[in-house]
Amino acid sequence: MAMETEPEQASPTLRQKIVLAAAALLEEEGLEALSTRAVAARAGVPAPSIFRLFGDKDGLLDQVAQHGFGRYLGEKAELLLLTADDPVQTLSDGWDLHIDFGLEHPAYYALVYGQVRPGYMPQAGRMAAAHLAHMMTMVAAVGRLRMSVKRATELMHSAGVGTVLTLTALPEDVRDIRTSHAVRDMVVKTITLPAEDQSEDTTASDGIAATSMSLLAALDQDGAAVLTPGEHGLLREWLNRLADGTGGDR
Repeated sequence: MAMETEPEQASPTLRQKIVLAAAALLEEEGLEALSTRAVAARAGVPAPSIFRLFGDKDGLLDQVAQHGFGRYLGEKAELLLLTADDPVQTLSDGWDLHIDFGLEHPAYYALVYGQVRPGYMPQAGRMAAAHLAHMMTMVAAVGRLRMSVKRATELMHSAGVGTVLTLTALPEDVRDIRTSHAVRDMVVKTITLPAEDQSEDTTASDGIAATSMSLLAALDQDGAAVLTPGEHGLLREWLNRLADGTGGDR
């Protein structure tokens, strides 16, 4: 029995050892160095251990990405708590945090966003997107979102990833962080309403979108029990369509 239970008891420590070895290789030599043979040698374990614990190389890379993004996601969670009273400012601060992380840790960033496969996103990337969607929901709850949470999240996420990859491709001595700030300000202005309704940028359709998203946020928090699941799903669809101005044109 000892022979059967020992590997399971040791697995968490062994898993961490392999992830740390892969992370060290990634930081020192880049993604190209992350062969299963090289990782196994660095960790001092047989190569089959990687497949036994992670399934395949993609499973290992997913864990390495989560390891690298862990601190960033933790800081993002803290940001939500510290700036909850001004959700639009939280969006701006969250953008800066994302850009800074990508530029400071390009290997981890490329591991998540640089290996494009249709229909696939590493767990770390999905978690980052979930944090951003939560930020958007907070903006919607105070009536300052010009569009649906989904559309706003996709817009800001796309712009942020593109900005990091663009700046990372430039030599460090010619990078200009003002590019990031300019894109950030344009994106935030595009997806959010100003604090004052008197702004010339506010239109009737903006008001419909903001009201729709504010109502949806309130329903998700307090009103779901009043409706059946079918009613709630239908109302959610209608409110999102109103917010994005799609109407019946599909």
